[in-house]
Amino acid sequence: MGKGRDNLDTAPAFAGTRAAHRAERAEDYVEAIALLSVKRGAARVTDLARHMGVSHVTVSRTLRRIAGEGLVMFTPRSPIELTAAGVRLARRSAARHEVVVAFLLHLGVPLRVALVDSEGLEHHVSEATIRAMRRAIKR
Repeated sequence: MGKGRDNLDTAPAFAGTRAAHRAERAEDYVEAIALLSVKRGAARVTDLARHMGVSHVTVSRTLRRIAGEGLVMFTPRSPIELTAAGVRLARRSAARHEVVVAFLLHLGVPLRVALVDSEGLEHHVSEATIRAMRRAIKR
């Protein structure tokens, strides 16, 4: 580590990263549910498991957790529905994702790489960074 970094109060940055990790999965799920609902007419556990690359059990556990957060309505063997809060989060996540992809493309990153890298970046940048990315893209 460099000398300058030793003098920084890094605790707030790490706390922010931990909070972002907690929200990341919910954001990914509601965004995927919204996408599948548009593409297939409904989002189901099996479709979501395939889309996310995880097991049916993992999807069910995560859905129960985010249902408790008021983001989805979920009952076994029924389509998954987003609540109003879930729709808002899905839209916000999709918009952030689009900005990050566009910014990476603006930098000259190949599309395939930008799509993969944006999956992690979109969750861990502040609104100030998203605004700066938007400004850079417009220039």
